[in-house]
Amino acid sequence: MRFTDMLKSRLWASSIFLALFLSCDRKNSKSIGDKYLVEKVPTESPLPFLPGLVSDKYLIHKGIFSNDLDEYYFTVSDKNFAKFDVKVIHKENGQWSASENAFFNSNYNDHGMSFSPDGNTVYFSSTRPVESERAVDTWHIWKSELMRGKWQQPEYVDIPNLREKLTSHPTITQEGNLYFHSSNPDYSNMDLFVAKLRDGKFQNAKKVFESGSPRCTPYVSPNGDYLIYASIEGQLDLMISNKKANNNWGTPRPLPSRINDNGQGNPYVSPDGDFLFFTKGGEEWSVQWVSTKAFMSMTDDSY
Repeated sequence: MRFTDMLKSRLWASSIFLALFLSCDRKNSKSIGDKYLVEKVPTESPLPFLPGLVSDKYLIHKGIFSNDLDEYYFTVSDKNFAKFDVKVIHKENGQWSASENAFFNSNYNDHGMSFSPDGNTVYFSSTRPVESERAVDTWHIWKSELMRGKWQQPEYVDIPNLREKLTSHPTITQEGNLYFHSSNPDYSNMDLFVAKLRDGKFQNAKKVFESGSPRCTPYVSPNGDYLIYASIEGQLDLMISNKKANNNWGTPRPLPSRINDNGQGNPYVSPDGDFLFFTKGGEEWSVQWVSTKAFMSMTDDSY
């Protein structure tokens, strides 16, 4: 075969391979779009998720899915941050329904929700009254459990050594380690804490990191191998820490600049592990999503 014929043959084969690759990529993107009921799916650069879900009169905050991806829960507030409500939309006939109050929403402030890895418990933060000794009037952690197909009345989650503190944005591992942020009731001295479950009760909480800038809104992976949170130093930046072999958390590192570009918080990873969702601040707040491939290859040694 002459060289020119060989070159043409290779170019033809490459073009066929590229066409097949792009076709598969489009089919995969369409499949994911159908899964989340969206037209456009992000890769390594964030996109707004369901823009227009909330009217201009409100701000949208954290958003999470039920474990089967059939429901999407999100927090809205007025622009003065005076009232927080948790809303939910459902998949109905291939599209998202109109929003309504979530089953655990109350006349008080509710926010910072997450499902347990098995999907049978929802944890959230609320300002509803607590009938407990020493508990002050501020945000506390609550939970509702799914029993015999019905969600039960929310119960106060007692963290013994933090009853007089603000506690919010809980997220839990398969082992029952509850991560959240806590501060004084005036929001000063905010940091991340973890409380371990023992005999059905959470024990005294400990700080996740002993030093560093203030932190808030944690997300922990189901098996507890990585932790994403917002660093409170200047604008909010999303940070990630990986669990080391000695069971300690590694040095936190910022997520890529294409994610950290305008004050981010409320990180959450979808139940399938494929997408990171977070709240983007600025003049127009929005929930953004991005492929976890944008940062999952990062380790303490790869920055």
